[in-house]
Amino acid sequence: MYQHPTPSMSISGIQGQLLEVTVVGCNKLKDTEWISRQDPYVCLEYGSSNFRTKTCTDGGKNPTFQEKFVFTLIEGLPELKIVVWNSNTLNYDDFIGSGKIHLQKVLSQGYDDTPWPLQTTSGRNAGEVRLILHYPNANKPATSFAPSAPPCAAPQVPPYALATPYPAPYSYPLSSVAYPPYPFPTPQTAAYPPQPYPPTPFPQPYPPPPQALPYYAYPPGTYPGIYPPPPY
Repeated sequence: MYQHPTPSMSISGIQGQLLEVTVVGCNKLKDTEWISRQDPYVCLEYGSSNFRTKTCTDGGKNPTFQEKFVFTLIEGLPELKIVVWNSNTLNYDDFIGSGKIHLQKVLSQGYDDTPWPLQTTSGRNAGEVRLILHYPNANKPATSFAPSAPPCAAPQVPPYALATPYPAPYSYPLSSVAYPPYPFPTPQTAAYPPQPYPPTPFPQPYPPPPQALPYYAYPPGTYPGIYPPPPY
C-alpha cells in the first residue's frame, strides 16, 4: 500500500488559482458484487466543490474514466478527497473505498500522476485510483504583475565633430570704371504746360442752317382734273 505522508509545509498564494484533475481510472478495486460485475464511479470533493464521473458499466475492478475536472483552489486547503462507489439500480450504491489526495507536489512542481490508495471504512486496502493533477501556475508569484521593463536609457549619441564653417560668399569687386556712355542723345525735358497746337478752323454750327428751298404752297392745289374721275 502506498504511503503519502502529510506535507509539513503548505503552499501559499493559491487562493483563486485553478487546479486541473483528470480521473484516469482505478486498479484492483474491492469487488462489492457477488454475481455480476460492479459498475464503479468516482466522486471528488474539495471545499464546497463536488464532481462525479460517469458510471463505468461493468467496469469491475479496473474501470476507466478519462474525465477532467477543474477546481478553484482555497488557501489553507491542501488536499482533495476522493470516494469510489458501485452503482446499483435497485438498492443504494455500495461504498468501495476513499482516500485523500495531497496537493503539495502538484502545487510546487505543477504536475503529479502518482496513483493514490483507497481504503475501506475499516482501514483495509480497497485498491487505488489513478489521477493526473496539473497546476499551471506552479513556481509563479501569487499575484501576477506585468514584468517591469528595464529603465530605458537614453541612446548614446556620438558627439558630432564641429562643422567646418563654410567660406564666406565671394563678393564681386565693384568696378570703378564707368559704363560706356549711352549712344543716344538724352531726351530733352518738355516744358510744362506744353505749347498749344496750331489753331483749327472754327467748326461749322450744328445743325446747319436751313437752305433756301423752292416754295411750295400747302396744302397743294387740287389735282388737275375732275375728282372723282368720271366713270369709264
